[in-house]
Amino acid sequence: MVFFPSISRAISSSLRKTRHIHYGKLRLLSNIPENTVYGGPKPQNPNQRVTLTSLRQKYKKGEPITMVTAYDYPSAVHIDMAGIDICLVGDSASMVVHGHDTTLPITIDEMLVHCRAVARGANAPLLVGDLPFGTYESSTKQAVDTAVRFLKEGGMDAIKLEGGAPSRITAAKAIVEAGIAVIGHVGLTPQAISVLGGFRPQGRNIDSAVKVVETAMALQEVGCFSVVLECVPAPVAAATTSALQIPTIGIGAGPFCSGQVLVYHDLLGMLQHPHHAKVTPKFCKQFGQVGDVINKALLEYKEEVTNGKFPGSAHSPYKIGAAEMDGFLNELQKLGFNDAASAAAAAAEKIQTS
Repeated sequence: MVFFPSISRAISSSLRKTRHIHYGKLRLLSNIPENTVYGGPKPQNPNQRVTLTSLRQKYKKGEPITMVTAYDYPSAVHIDMAGIDICLVGDSASMVVHGHDTTLPITIDEMLVHCRAVARGANAPLLVGDLPFGTYESSTKQAVDTAVRFLKEGGMDAIKLEGGAPSRITAAKAIVEAGIAVIGHVGLTPQAISVLGGFRPQGRNIDSAVKVVETAMALQEVGCFSVVLECVPAPVAAATTSALQIPTIGIGAGPFCSGQVLVYHDLLGMLQHPHHAKVTPKFCKQFGQVGDVINKALLEYKEEVTNGKFPGSAHSPYKIGAAEMDGFLNELQKLGFNDAASAAAAAAEKIQTS
């Protein structure tokens, strides 16, 4: 009798260990799709994550920094696999994904949906979320609260905001002081098209060019770790890059920036210009014509479905054994589904002979 308590404790301990080991296996498996119906990317090495420290090291070495926008899980996986340094969840999703004419309509809740999807797909790049219009201009409290949501709810590493007005510089300062990394944005700032008179390049006269440099300097002064320069002449971008001690990321700003950013859909040639123009942006190089490939594939799919060519036996992979098939046909006949039994038999014969 004296052995029963010790035996009971040993069994209980063994069960706890077994449960712990089994639970550990379940957690590992939950992160990797089973190789049945779906496949997936291999888990990333956490040691390969891009950080502000690694970006600063690249900048000091004079190595160009790469940034690409992403708005969903598939594009994020592609960016991750390509080894892009920074993945920006841009408010350009308003135009590229949601079909608006400007970036202004997109809401914070819509942006956070995009952020979470991207965070699930891009493990290695530094993830940066764009603060949408109307979510950070009113007060420093509003700016900090919005930025916090991007990190806590969106899974971002940092945020980007459009600079220019003193209130936006103040907002950037408050967010940095709250412990959140910030990228500034000067030149063409799409959220300010109401006062800019549309999507117009900036820095093309003396006052505007000086303003680009001064605004970038002000963003650096309040703690931004990088500044995006959009649609400014190359000499203005070169002067700004030289004046700053933080990286500049150009988009339509020439080759003299510390790095470059393009919209995922633009560089792949997936869509017409997201501003609904007839051509892609003047500054954008199409590194692929994916839109043509998509259109061709959709037309071929439609044709093959219409002609009954797809799906054939090669794309009907799930089989039923002969014995099970006979039993299935018998059960259908018992239920009075004679036409259904005939259809199933004819389908089985056709699949076998095709």
